[in-house]
Amino acid sequence: MPVPAPDRNAQATPASGNRVALFCTDTASDLAKLAEALRAGQLVAIPTETVYGLAASALDEAACRRIFEVKGRPLLDPLIVHVPDRAAGERLARFDGRAVRLAEAFWPGPLTLVLPKRAAVPAIVTAGKPTVALRSPAHPAARRLLAAAGIPLAAPSANPFGYISPTTAQHVAESLGTRIPWILDGGPCSVGIESTIVALAPDRPARILRPGSISREELSEALGEAVEAAPEEAKSGAAVEAPGMLARHYSPATPAVLFAHGALPAARRGEAAVFQHRREHALDGIEGSSVFWFSESGDPADTARNLYALLRRLDSLGFTRIHIERAAHSPLGDTINDRLRRAATG
Repeated sequence: MPVPAPDRNAQATPASGNRVALFCTDTASDLAKLAEALRAGQLVAIPTETVYGLAASALDEAACRRIFEVKGRPLLDPLIVHVPDRAAGERLARFDGRAVRLAEAFWPGPLTLVLPKRAAVPAIVTAGKPTVALRSPAHPAARRLLAAAGIPLAAPSANPFGYISPTTAQHVAESLGTRIPWILDGGPCSVGIESTIVALAPDRPARILRPGSISREELSEALGEAVEAAPEEAKSGAAVEAPGMLARHYSPATPAVLFAHGALPAARRGEAAVFQHRREHALDGIEGSSVFWFSESGDPADTARNLYALLRRLDSLGFTRIHIERAAHSPLGDTINDRLRRAATG
């Protein structure tokens, strides 16, 4: 049952007990309160251009442990650390020439770099690994909060572990509203799917660990060299190099199955059929089911923005099964299919 958004004019005090989190905006006074809360070890849900994150000071081990507790996230799954710029990132990790080129090309933006970490980063953030995942978000509210707080922020998606990622502040409230004190409302996320994650290890080619809106081709062009994709077996195994690599992730509670792009699903009454874009003619072939689509036009960027919001809506409507059309092959379409495959893994 959705948690109602609190009165945004209410006194700015954190939630406790069964009270819902306080919604804040990126006014100077609200950002000052949130920055103080983060420095004091509290959690704040923050907007980014990809999805909303559950943020804590990346240098505070106890605060980061609270992220894992609130989400029900296993400690073996490392966190992404958000920084305002490369200078801040270099205080936490060692940047080689390739990392500098990628940061210059795509930061701020939806790219996460996995780099050798420095001693300042607590082991809980990296799941005990010698590397740390760093990103500089482009969302203006997130950037203003990073500047106000003056600390790096560890921030996985602001939802229960494994569930559909949140792309609005209300999504966060529905999932975690009674478990966290603060939500910074920055509106709907403009990208809508998680960042591309690239590992840069000495003496190894650059590798994509998780696809995102920045494509392999764009990365290769920026680097001037080939970029490897993570093999399927690495993505589905127990050893997790970076967030979002588990076989089942981003998943609704309602069972979901995929069907081929351009085909019709074997949907029955009480089940939902979801197409990549509007297909009115499909209504005649799916008697008794309810039909939805991610995009009016079929633009993959539009689908990506709407993907998680529609999956969350369908999960709340009482369907017994969700049939989802795969996206057409394209760099972003393949990323969408990565998320759909994980959502539909049983």
